[in-house]
Amino acid sequence: MNKQMNVILALIPIIGLMTAASLSVFVWDAGMHLPLMIGVILAASVTYLCGFSWEDIQQMMVKGVSRALPSIFILLIIGMIVGSWIASGVIPTIIYYGLSFIKPEIFIPLVALITGIVSITLGSSFVSIATVGIAFMAIGEGLGFQGGIIAGAVISGAFFGDKLSPLSDTTNIAPAMAETDLFIHIRHMLWDTIPAFIIALIIYGIISLNSANSQSIGTNEIDSIQTGLNNLFTIHPLLLLLPILTILLMIRKTPAIPTLIFITFLGASMAVIVQGEGVSSIMRAMTEGFTRQSGIDSVDALLNAGGLMSMLSTIGLLIIATALGGILEESGSFELLTKRILARIKSTGSLISTTIFSTLGVAFTTGEQMISIILPARSFVNKYEEMGIDTKNLSRCVEAAGTVGINLVPWGVTAVYASSMLGVSPLDFIPFSFFIILVPIINLIFGYTGWTISKKEG
Repeated sequence: MNKQMNVILALIPIIGLMTAASLSVFVWDAGMHLPLMIGVILAASVTYLCGFSWEDIQQMMVKGVSRALPSIFILLIIGMIVGSWIASGVIPTIIYYGLSFIKPEIFIPLVALITGIVSITLGSSFVSIATVGIAFMAIGEGLGFQGGIIAGAVISGAFFGDKLSPLSDTTNIAPAMAETDLFIHIRHMLWDTIPAFIIALIIYGIISLNSANSQSIGTNEIDSIQTGLNNLFTIHPLLLLLPILTILLMIRKTPAIPTLIFITFLGASMAVIVQGEGVSSIMRAMTEGFTRQSGIDSVDALLNAGGLMSMLSTIGLLIIATALGGILEESGSFELLTKRILARIKSTGSLISTTIFSTLGVAFTTGEQMISIILPARSFVNKYEEMGIDTKNLSRCVEAAGTVGINLVPWGVTAVYASSMLGVSPLDFIPFSFFIILVPIINLIFGYTGWTISKKEG
């Protein structure tokens, strides 16, 4: 018979993980895999002490990890896409023409806007970061902008689009867990998403204009990058048809994994037809990443990338995080902690703020989007119904903190992934991820003012 879990025992793995994560990020510089493993070990140990068998604990981890399997396959395919799109010349072509046409005075807001459009169309922040995001990094650095600012704009745009896209997995999971309709959920999110994005674009516009006025844009470096790209690749506008085709397939609601596989091998075909690459070199690019030396450091740093092997570190992080989430959920640890909190909630403001901070708490504990959405949504849904608050407010809050706010976690899966793709430390881009910062804040304001908080009908 299982012993009763208590608050002290439930807090042990959370405190242990947060301590190890903070030390790893700010002192050891050792990444997040080991801190998350420490969290899993502590959670498993506490659960075992509470009377669960080791077989029970294994099943908890299996159940948690099973939720991540679609994301794992998508990450592997994204690695292949990046390798094939670089080898085919698609990403180099985007960079080349971007350097020719984009003006520095509007560059940073344009990064957020275009990345947002791509992300809302594809339904994936990860794909938009790994394609147009990489291109914008090369263009922006060629124009003389700081990497952290460019990456912050890319991430803001990527998660703006991901949040509103009906094709996004998190956008579908949040209303399902909160027991509300998908399109009602999306319409309700416009209240926090649009103002946050407009404010972010204004800030990016000011930064872009000030940077353009205060520095001489390195035209020599831009010419050098374009020359380097021309020497390595055949640059042709027809290569831009590949990302356009990708967008069209997603608009037609073609399933994500088959679409991504198709465009991966279409990119590989373009590498043969347009660039004259051999099959073996393309297979290596899709497996281990594209490697070629142009003699220009900024070009080599961004284009020597991709391959499914490059995704293994992020996938490992995702597996460990979801295993931890499985234990916390199935053992009742999270439910126990939230029960104490829920009992004290008396007002709409405290309900909204508790939802957001609890979701951020799970995000900082596990670093994983799905768990950060699922656990709070399941725990809070009855409280919303009891207080007569429409659960579309719950789904909006868990998206605000779980889909978007999780990017404030330096050791989170999304931040680590973006860092590996864009070549910028999370600590450098988080301060410039204005959309990410604003969305939870706006929801807190709504909670305490009551504005946009819908009551349950009937």
